[in-house]
Amino acid sequence: MASSRIQATARHLSKTFKKKTRFEIGIATELPPAYKKFWREWKVLKPAAVHFIPQESKWKRDELTGETLPVQNVALPLKYPAEIHEGIWGGEAVVKGFQKRDPQRRRVPHYWVPVLKRTVVKSEVLNTHLSVTVTDRTIKLINDHYGFDHYLLKTPACDLISMLALKLKKQILTELMNGCPRYMYDPAKQMAVYEEYKTYLTSYTPEEIEWYGLTWYEALSKVAKMKEAANRPVPLKNIYRKNLVEKLKAAETEIDKSATDDMSSTTSWLSKMNPFGKKDEA
Repeated sequence: MASSRIQATARHLSKTFKKKTRFEIGIATELPPAYKKFWREWKVLKPAAVHFIPQESKWKRDELTGETLPVQNVALPLKYPAEIHEGIWGGEAVVKGFQKRDPQRRRVPHYWVPVLKRTVVKSEVLNTHLSVTVTDRTIKLINDHYGFDHYLLKTPACDLISMLALKLKKQILTELMNGCPRYMYDPAKQMAVYEEYKTYLTSYTPEEIEWYGLTWYEALSKVAKMKEAANRPVPLKNIYRKNLVEKLKAAETEIDKSATDDMSSTTSWLSKMNPFGKKDEA
């Protein structure tokens, strides 16, 4: 009986003193849902397995002993160095583990680094060639998606990882949203490129594209600048100048109206004094 009360109290306290998320602290509470959607895609979603092959079944039989054991799809511990944001690694990262170099000695820590190479890729939407650092898997994925743009637009942020890839994806979406203005010199080519890639715009709103690909501190800085612009005081000289312009426009309108009335009264008086003018029939 006492243990059940203790457990109930513990559950109540855990709900009462629940740890706040990063979106519930300070200026982060003003981040729009558009950025929260991107953050969920980038940091919350589980990336695709790259360095191991996950097994779909829950149980597996050992071929030697015949024992049935549960399947544990444990991801390898990965390291994401700062250099990963300067290239496009195709989901690969630095694998941390141990290596048995001598049977008679203890295993030693070891890091497996992907093979990086410099290559040139073409973005059809941006109408340009880019020199980037990639891996063999990146080249394979680009070929599997039939183009660099298709690879970036189809791959979620959690698999791209790299800020370079995310910034390029945002730029491509922005170009598509504006109708591919880089092909204005060739309207036929412009329409063909837009028709090929426009289907990707259905997954994003203009606001989501605006907030896509921003780091946490870039998003907070954007919110701070928007608040500063909204709360920026207007100089009194601007207010006085606006009031003066409005008064001058109103006075000019009254002067034009009075001049028109004077002109019409003068015209009617002259018509009465003109003996050769047409007179109204009784």
